[in-house]
Amino acid sequence: MAHDHDHDHDHRHTHSHAGTDIDWAEMADHLESQAELFAPLYENALNWLGKEVTEPGLIVDAGSGPGVVSCLFAEAFPGARVLAVDGSAPLLDRALARAERRGVGDRFGVLAGELPGVLDELDYPADLLWAGNALHHLGDQRAALTAFGERLAPGGTLAILEGGLPSRFLPRDIGIGRPGLQARLDALQEEWFEQMRTDLPGSVAEAEDWPTLLNSAGLKHTRSRSFLIDLPAPASARARAYAAEQLSRFRDTVAEGLATDDRATLGRLLDPADPASVHRRPDVFVLGARTVHTAVRPA
Repeated sequence: MAHDHDHDHDHRHTHSHAGTDIDWAEMADHLESQAELFAPLYENALNWLGKEVTEPGLIVDAGSGPGVVSCLFAEAFPGARVLAVDGSAPLLDRALARAERRGVGDRFGVLAGELPGVLDELDYPADLLWAGNALHHLGDQRAALTAFGERLAPGGTLAILEGGLPSRFLPRDIGIGRPGLQARLDALQEEWFEQMRTDLPGSVAEAEDWPTLLNSAGLKHTRSRSFLIDLPAPASARARAYAAEQLSRFRDTVAEGLATDDRATLGRLLDPADPASVHRRPDVFVLGARTVHTAVRPA
């Protein structure tokens, strides 16, 4: 499982093909580039966490993917050992290589296996356990939160990134097709996401009241805060690439649910030769919000 990406799958809900099974290793480049684009958002979240979590000894990134956020943790908490945990060994190889490139390899390790059970293999309890857009890929989220909490040291903090607002990268009226295309894509993505949840092994429907769920896992002192990614037009090459990747994944996962005219508009937006495409138009931006929820294991 790999979630540096902005569960946009948008963050939250985009994947590489029309089914609900996800080949995370296949998505490695996308996961890495998206997390790098969203690095300012993650850095702000880590600064916020650092005001409560002081001098952690062990930080666990559960569902780390290629390790972009794991390495940000290692840089933000220079006294901590960071363990990236993921079900995809190829992504963990990337995480290790990234840690070496960023000069934090001496404090960086990986653990391969499926969440939450693989956390039983931790040698020490975590002072901070981060799960960024990983929880919603586990069938029984309530049980997973309980398992996460049990891997914390007394006084340790669990931080989950879940929810927020879907990323937008185009105005409501883009001058071609009917206005509101992204809103219609968002609605279809929500349907896709619900089907993905339903298809998970052991799936349990759960109201997404994260503070209440954290309390039910025996954790206390819940907090929530949302963080913004705001990259205004004119977009950088990386932001344009992100918009194109997101639209491509919309096309591959949900475009059959669009009206014919919307599919035609989507085709134009993805055609690099078209002046109206996201590759060339001047009004492309990236704007979104991600929400972090934290709670503490009683000492």
